[in-house]
Amino acid sequence: MKKILFIILCVVGMATAEAQDTLKVSLGAGLVNQYIWRGQDLGDANLQPSLGIGWQGLSLAAWGSVGITDPQDTKELDLTLGYTYEGFNVGVTDYWFSNGSYFKYKAHQTTHVWEANLGYDFGFLNVQWYTNFAGDDGVNKDGKRAYSSYLELSAPFRLGNLDWTATLGAVPYATTLYDANSFCITNVSLRATKDFVIKERYHLPLFVGLTANPRSEKLYLLFGASFSL
Repeated sequence: MKKILFIILCVVGMATAEAQDTLKVSLGAGLVNQYIWRGQDLGDANLQPSLGIGWQGLSLAAWGSVGITDPQDTKELDLTLGYTYEGFNVGVTDYWFSNGSYFKYKAHQTTHVWEANLGYDFGFLNVQWYTNFAGDDGVNKDGKRAYSSYLELSAPFRLGNLDWTATLGAVPYATTLYDANSFCITNVSLRATKDFVIKERYHLPLFVGLTANPRSEKLYLLFGASFSL
């Protein structure tokens, strides 16, 4: 964790000292009727703010989620350090959930989960692989750290003046994190999005989509709206 924080500080420091005029800062907030993540139900209606900074392919982003209809929904805060070059991307995310202390990082006591991702966007197909490498990960059939992983394929297309995305997500091996006993499909979704642009600067995308989780035999109809600049 100390190494991750050191890299983050270096990135921010380099960007501030050498390229103030090339920094890109973004902020936004989203509202969803259900919080569905990789086919898993994580809560009812949620408010999801975000803040990001980017510089020459490097990015540092903060993203959160808090329930607005059910006080028992877990609050979440994610920090992601990433790098993108043309279609290639790599990153590390620190997921934290509010049922534990934020500053407790000791193994078997922390509620942080650290995940690495690697992917490539071919334009017609986006391929992403995610693996947990530390923190409060799930376990496999032997009760050992599962290094829980998730593979996702997504294909964007345009139809009827809307932007569509078809997604297929799978868990490659057993882990309690995804309630998987072996390879299984956890996310089959189709989403339509309409982005309303206000004064050529502010974006207000709305989406409606269906998400199915064959593993849990659940189907969700989702709606979301977000504001970003």
